[in-house]
Amino acid sequence: MRQLRLVMVACTIVTALWFTHASAQRPAPLGSATLYEGARLIVGDGNPPIEASAFLVENNRFTRIGRKGQIQAPAGATRVDLTGKTVIPGLVDGHSHIGYMKNLTSGAENYARENILDHMRRFAYFGVAASQAMGSDFGEMPFQLRDEILAGKHPDAARFLTAGRGLAPLSEISSDNMRQAAFPITTVWGARASVQELVPRKVKLIKTWVDDRGGSIKPLAPELYKAIIDEAHKNNLRVAVHATDLKQAKELLRANIDVFAHMISDVDDELVELFKLHPNAAVLSALGGPHRAVYAPWLNPVHPLIAETVLPEQIMRLQGRFPVKGEAIAPSQEAWDRLANGIARLQKAGVKIGVGTDGGGQQGDQFIGWTMHAELENMVMAGIPPAQVL
Repeated sequence: MRQLRLVMVACTIVTALWFTHASAQRPAPLGSATLYEGARLIVGDGNPPIEASAFLVENNRFTRIGRKGQIQAPAGATRVDLTGKTVIPGLVDGHSHIGYMKNLTSGAENYARENILDHMRRFAYFGVAASQAMGSDFGEMPFQLRDEILAGKHPDAARFLTAGRGLAPLSEISSDNMRQAAFPITTVWGARASVQELVPRKVKLIKTWVDDRGGSIKPLAPELYKAIIDEAHKNNLRVAVHATDLKQAKELLRANIDVFAHMISDVDDELVELFKLHPNAAVLSALGGPHRAVYAPWLNPVHPLIAETVLPEQIMRLQGRFPVKGEAIAPSQEAWDRLANGIARLQKAGVKIGVGTDGGGQQGDQFIGWTMHAELENMVMAGIPPAQVL
């Protein structure tokens, strides 16, 4: 538990640095410099933390790192005393659905520029430097907003990375879900054409869905997702997939998938060996939904950072849903144990693990920004050492 608390403390403290420097009211002017001194610095390169550190930021870039007293501030530089604080690398959320949640509602009616910006500002407040929206964006606005943020026009917002419209089978698309604007994929030609439509939008990632939703829908056929993967790779794009079934995961690895947007429901020896044959494939954790059913101490009492950023009625709604009580907790506990064991096993096997919160998703109340901190805690509780989580 001590290690767990250390991760949570470190993540909370980095928020202060991100909000102070990267989220200032305007970008630092060219030629400016700031020397930060006194913090315990976790660089994130595997080396031990630097106690009483010093690091210099010039023209909005880290240029020198060392110990306090070893780095001299340039003439006219600003000095910031971080004694007693811990600094970690900026956090990146690899899986989110931005712009849909607003107050107690979630839907395309909320999808607007100001709501997306509100979400990205919340990410920045919690120390999240960037978030990847996974296939639920539509129209030209998200690409324009992405470019504006990258150009520094919204310095109080985290970077908004968008995959644009996802690619889904007809069975996944509905007017009341976040696939409502997805490209409907029914033919190999259509799969390739949809990828090509995203290429000039300068996306880095294609999102697709290959899941039968517990047997309730017909998933994307292999010949269709293979065409998506092939066309994306021809254009130097990666493909992320919503697929949690063990058998489907194996087939997707054989088809050269790049990213699993959710943790796979189970892990066996064959899956581990397939990952070893595909060393560039990655898994995003997205453990928050399953785990909070059995573990959500930050709801009772409410963590101060949640109280500062989430409406009371949203908090009450989630308090009423989680954690699960009585006999009903057994299936949720079993699901969590299976996921935790699986992700720890993949990590030990050298599989690339990323953080993906599914923040803003329609399961509801994945509090934007805070969910990242809960996800880091979940990964530690699953058995991954804190230093490796960071």
